[in-house]
This record gives sequence, C-alpha cells and structure tokens, in this order.
Amino acid sequence: MPSRAEWQADSKLLAELQALRAENNKLLRINAALIERVESSSSQRTESYAAFQHSVELAEQVRERTQALNDTMAELQASNRLLSDARARAEKAHHYLIDAIESVSDAFVLFDENKRIVLFNSRFAAFWQGTGVRVTEGTTLGETKRMALATGLIVETDSADGHLLHQLRDQRWMQVSERPTREGGLVIMYTDITDLKQSEKARREKALEQKTRLLQRTVDSLSQGVAVVNGEGALEVWNGRFLELAGLAPIAAHRPFTEVMEDSELALFTPHSRNEHGAPQLTCEQQLSNGRVLEIRTHPMPTGGFVNTFTDITERELYARALQESERWVRLITDHVPALIAYVGEDLTYQFTNKVYEDWYGWGHGEILGQSLHRVHSAEQFSRLEPYIARAFRGESVSFEFAEANLEGKQRYLLRSYVPNRDASGAVVGIFVLIRDITERRRTSEALHQAYQHLEQRVRERTQELTEVNGQMRQEISERAQAEARLREAKREAEQANLSKTKFLAAVSHDLLQPLNAARLFTGALLEQTVAQSTGALVRQVSHSLEDVENLLGTLVDISKLDAGVIKPDISAFNLGDLLDNLGNEYAQLAASEGLQLSFVPCHAVVRSDAQLLVRILRNFLTNAIRYTGSGRILLGCRRHAHGLRIEVWDTGMGIPEDKLQEIFQEFKRVNPSANTRDRGLGLGLAIVDKIARMLGHRIRVRSVEGRGSVFSVDVPFGRLQPTVVQDEPVTARIGERLPGATVWVLDNDAAICAGMRTLLEGWGCRVITALSEEDLASQVDNFHAPADLLIADYHLDNDVNGVDVVERINARRGQPLPVLLITANYSNALKLQVRELGYVMLHKPVKPMKLKTAMSHLLAVERYESLPSLPRG
Repeated sequence: MPSRAEWQADSKLLAELQALRAENNKLLRINAALIERVESSSSQRTESYAAFQHSVELAEQVRERTQALNDTMAELQASNRLLSDARARAEKAHHYLIDAIESVSDAFVLFDENKRIVLFNSRFAAFWQGTGVRVTEGTTLGETKRMALATGLIVETDSADGHLLHQLRDQRWMQVSERPTREGGLVIMYTDITDLKQSEKARREKALEQKTRLLQRTVDSLSQGVAVVNGEGALEVWNGRFLELAGLAPIAAHRPFTEVMEDSELALFTPHSRNEHGAPQLTCEQQLSNGRVLEIRTHPMPTGGFVNTFTDITERELYARALQESERWVRLITDHVPALIAYVGEDLTYQFTNKVYEDWYGWGHGEILGQSLHRVHSAEQFSRLEPYIARAFRGESVSFEFAEANLEGKQRYLLRSYVPNRDASGAVVGIFVLIRDITERRRTSEALHQAYQHLEQRVRERTQELTEVNGQMRQEISERAQAEARLREAKREAEQANLSKTKFLAAVSHDLLQPLNAARLFTGALLEQTVAQSTGALVRQVSHSLEDVENLLGTLVDISKLDAGVIKPDISAFNLGDLLDNLGNEYAQLAASEGLQLSFVPCHAVVRSDAQLLVRILRNFLTNAIRYTGSGRILLGCRRHAHGLRIEVWDTGMGIPEDKLQEIFQEFKRVNPSANTRDRGLGLGLAIVDKIARMLGHRIRVRSVEGRGSVFSVDVPFGRLQPTVVQDEPVTARIGERLPGATVWVLDNDAAICAGMRTLLEGWGCRVITALSEEDLASQVDNFHAPADLLIADYHLDNDVNGVDVVERINARRGQPLPVLLITANYSNALKLQVRELGYVMLHKPVKPMKLKTAMSHLLAVERYESLPSLPRG
C-alpha cells in the first residue's frame, strides 16, 4: 500500500503535466494562426518578412517548448513507471499484511488516530456473527463497545494481572491486549483463554474438593458429633458421630438443618436459641430417652451459619451424681455433729463446711464455699488466727482456744483444731478445721477459779459439789473426744469408700464363695447319682437356687471389680479353636438339659484379646440364649470380615423389642423378666459384657426380632502368633472319658470343699485323695512319690501359704511332674500370667461341675498323650 508522501508526489507530477499540455496546445494554436496569416496576407514584403521572422522565432520557441514538453513527458512516464512499481509493491505489502493478521491466532483490529477501524481479521469479524451487526472499516471504537453490550455479545467483564477479560455469550473468555501505534492509532488483540480459565476453574474445584475431603475426614475422626450449617440454614458438613448421637439415619447433603432435626428427639439448638430469661444461650444439655446425656454447643461463624458440637457426657453425669451422693452422705453425717467442721484449701478458701459452721457465721447453704478466710473473719480475728494457720500449713496439728462473739453478740469460747491434709508426696494441700464450743466448760472453770480465790472459806463445803462437777466435765470431755473420734472415723470412711468396697469384694470373692463352692460340689455330685424322682427334683431345685446365688454374687462382684478397676486386661494373640471347642462342648450339655439344641461351628482363627475376658463375654451370650429360649436352637459360630473376626450367638428365643436394644446393656435392666421363670438375675450380665468390651476395645452388636430370636456378637481383631517350635498336638478326647480310674490329689484348707470334691470326683469314677495341708497330703501319698494323674489345689491356703508355691514343691519331689488344676477367687492379671507361664490350668470359684469336668478331661488327655513315646508327633 503506497504511503501518503508517494501519493502527494504523484499528484504534483500530474498537475505539472496537465499545465505543460495546456501551454503546448496554446502555442500550437498561435503558431497555426500566424502561418495562416502570413500565407494569406498581401502586405508589403518587409512586413511579410518581419512576420516570417517573427514566426520563425515563434517556431523556435514552439520547438523549445515542445522539447521541454517531451522531456517533461519522459519524466512523467518515468514517474508513472516508478509509481506503478511502488503501487505494485504497496499492494503486495498490503496482501502480506492481510495474510499476516489472518495468520494470527487471536482476533486483531487496527484503529487510526481517530479511533476508527482501518483493518481487522476474520476472527474479529466472527465475533459479530449472529448479532445482526456488521462491523466495517471506519467504525469507531466507542461504537464497537456499545454494539457489543447492546447485542449481548459480552456477558461478563473481569480483570486479572492488569488485563481486561470478556466472557462472550458462547461462554468463551477473551483477554484484551491494547497497544498504541506511532501515528496515534491503536492495535487491539483478543486472545481466547477459555481453556486456561477452565483449567484454572478445574484446579480451584479440585483444591476445594480436596479441602472438603480433608475437612470431612477430620470431622469424622472426632469423638464428638459435629454439624456445620451454612448461611442459608442447610446442613453442609456432618460426621457419623452426629448421626449416632442424634439417632438419625444417613441423610442427604444440603438438607435444611431444621428439617433434619425434626427426625431426632433432640431439640433444635442454634445461635438464635434463648434461655428461660430470654438471654442468648450457646450451650445446653439434653437427655435422651435411652438415658444418654448430651452437651450441645453452638458456635456462630463470621461468614454466616454456625457449627454445632454434640458431646456424650453420660459418664461424667453419672460420676457427678455419684460424687453428689457421696457428698450428701458426708454432709448428712457432719451436719448432725455438734461441732463446726470445715476444710480450707492452700489458697485459704473454704472448700467444705457443715451446717453448724454456716449457721454460726450466718451464711446460707453453700454460700461460704469459695470464700476466703479474710472475708469470713474480721481483720482482728484473722490476725489472731494467722500464726496457727501457718503452723498447720507447715505440717503441725494445732489446737487452741479462741474467744469469739456469735451472731447474737454473745461471747463464746471455741476450741479450734487445725489438722493438715497431705497429698501423696507429703505436701500440705489444705487443713481440716474442727471447732467445739467450750463456753460452758470455760465458764465453769472460771467460776471455780473465782470461787477458789474469793471463797476459800467455802471450799470444804463445796468440795463434793466440785468433785461432781469435775466428774461431769470429764464425762463431757470424754463424750466430746468420742464425738471427735467418731467424726474422724466417719471422714476416714468417706475418703476410703472405694478401698473399703474393694476389700469387701475381696472378702466376698474368697470367704463367701468358699461355702458356696462346697455346696455346688455337693449338689453336682448328687446330680451325678441315681436317686428317687422326688429327691432328684429337690436336688435340681437346690442346684438351680445355688446357681442363682452364684450368678447373683458373681455378677455383683464382677461389676464392682470392673468399676473399681481391679480387673486389668491381658491382651495377647491366641488360637480361638480350643476356647470355642470348650464352650461348645460345655454349653451343648447345658442346652440339652433345658431341652434345646446347641449347634457349634469350629473356628481356628488367631485373634488378639484377653482370652479369659473374651470367654466371659461369650458365656454371658450363651447363658442368656439358653435362659430366654423356651424351645428351638442356639448357634455358636464366627464370621470373618476385613478387620477381624465376628463371634456370633444366635437363638430362636423370645427376642427383644427394637426400643430396648440399647437399654439391655444398662445395669439392672431386663426385658420382660416376668415372662421367663428361669430369669432370676439382676440384669447385670450384659452390663458386664458392655464394660468388658469397652475395656478390651471390642465392639458389641445385637440384632433381634421380637418373637423370633436374637443375635449377639462381638468383633475381635485378628492377631499373629509369635513363631514357636512346632510341638506335638494332644489327642482330643470327649469330656469325661479319661476320668474313670484316674488318681486325683485334692489340696484345700476347707474340709467341706474337700468332702464335696471327693463326692463329685468319685461319682465320675476317679480315685480321690483329699488333704487340708501340704503336710497332710505328704503323709498320705508317700511324701508325694505315690503314683497319681492329676493335682487339684486351692490358691488360698492356711498361714498365708499359696497353692502355686505348694504345687512347685510337690512337683520338685517327683520324677514326673503332675498336671495341675489351680482353683482360686483371685482375678488379678499377675496370678493369671504366673499360672499361664507355669503351664497350669486355672478355674475361678465357685467351680461349675461341667467346667471342672472339661478342664480335668483336657489335662488328663494331654498328660496321657505325652506319656506315650510310641505315638507319632506332629
């Protein structure tokens, strides 16, 4: 395309060429006129010559002018050739420019200094297709913007990194880049960044999704229930614990929170909730129908919405109630003691006062608690008391008399005693305050003193009277001392309530279970014998009654020991086969005695748990299945799942209502006990199961259909046994087939138990030797060298001797050690580990005959198998 300077030069040359042509034409006309005039004139020769001469001159001028015109025409032709060449180059450059802007991937438009369109490519023209607008050269920049907005071509405008962004109606995003030209024009390029925007949007959505998943996993890991509600009132985030505590089924996302809570028995609680006084309330407690107590907190969010947390505080509430009950008993005792009793912490604030103390200083019930000694006593009184308080906090017990006016303004004499309270490290953390009113005694003493000084003449007459008064005073002092002693004893008993309960349980576990154990052995022996039908019915009734007493005492002892923390789990990996085999064989016979059929599916998986505590859980399941199944079948088996083994007990019994499935795990709760005459328990069995399962970290499940049966199960994690040397497997035997002819030594310090053991074991065909002590047994069995098959020993013997030590001494004297069955009421882990390491079998009192027979059969089968060297091993 030619430039403006070239266009101007061409125009100037054309103007000059036209002027020369006009002048040349003019001269030609003049020359023709002169020639015509000369030829036609008849004037004189001179004039003709002069005219000729003049014409010659004119002709010369014409020739010169013609030559100049020719030269100008040649120059013009040369200029035209140059102009044609320039035009051709310009057109070629113009085509190159058009091809160049068409090859640009972006939309391109060029404006001149007046902001009018000079040039644009097809991509810019494609923007306007379908808008009904035709953009041509000469359209201004302002017109294009107005048309873009008016036609809806641009939907949204944004900016990023200093660039203007337009979203077109076809959802494409364009980045606008502007650059001025040297002539004052403007170049605008529109770059399609739709893919970039989409990838950025996808990246943001992915990051948001990752944060959402992380937030959900974090919320799911919380032990509290969490519900996050957005500004529109919809439930945005929640965890499974929230659903569990609120009693809700799985819900869909973004449901209104008010609608969700309508399906729960929990009341709706939000930051807009108010208490009974109309003040904002952010924390509340709600109790569910199943006895659970939940603490609900609501937390408003600055961006709108709120977060609710749900915490199960049932255990804390129960503990608080137990503490309140203990405090009520302590206060009941101390409030009826005629003395002022208080406890002051190391910060000199009251932490306990009895009613007499509060009445003396005129405080309402509980108002004095947390108050400082400085506030309760005047400055003068406190300055007199301070030295004694300091001595008490240094660890010294202090008693002193102190005169003080009561609320009526009467002067009274008080005997104060400060007793330091020490923590486990011996540091004094507070003082016990005991104050007794000795006004009468003090006044009597003063009266006696005055009588002695001023009325000596009446001494003889009053000697007898004074003696009586002194006797009364001594009696009063004695009574007050006894009251103080009783008060200290009551305090000591209150502080050591748990210790006393533990000691009582220990006594119950051994002393009370001893005669019960003997009675169970005798009834077991009677049941093994053939007696008259009426007598047999009585024996079975006695056996059922003893079993009820045993179950009641056992469950009470168990639940108390679990609450007191006496029982500690001993977690290890073990093969489940023997445990389930023993349970299946034992309860198959119990079920048969009740007219039921018990099926058992063996399993030899390795699990990780406490074997004895796990057995107690399964025994409770099986006992309940037999107890609540009138007729039908019971099934004991296992199911494998991803994380462990699920041991299940199925029955076809009476079933459990849906609303009672959680209640049955509470203490003293039974489902329709009147419907089953065999149900004479306290409703503690499943409470023990729940406590043991929590201790072991196992999950208890229950499903039931009322009238059709129930399924109780416990989830146990898989374990891995440590690699050991492969040993010979004992030959399994049916229960009782090894007992006839076996020689059994029984060592127990209770004669009744020895007699019961003899009667029961002889009924099974055993040869029994009983002894009350180690020396007694040695005298009967040739100093322990006589042949025998089994040794049964009690753990608690006379004179603080334990059965483990006695058994070790007996086997040390024999060439072939006897298999040992240890019977005890001690549930400690230390004894359980010791017995396991020694290779003994341990049973807890009171011993059930069927369990005793199973253990003896197992020990005799192993012993006889190991004594046969010809049998192949492995």
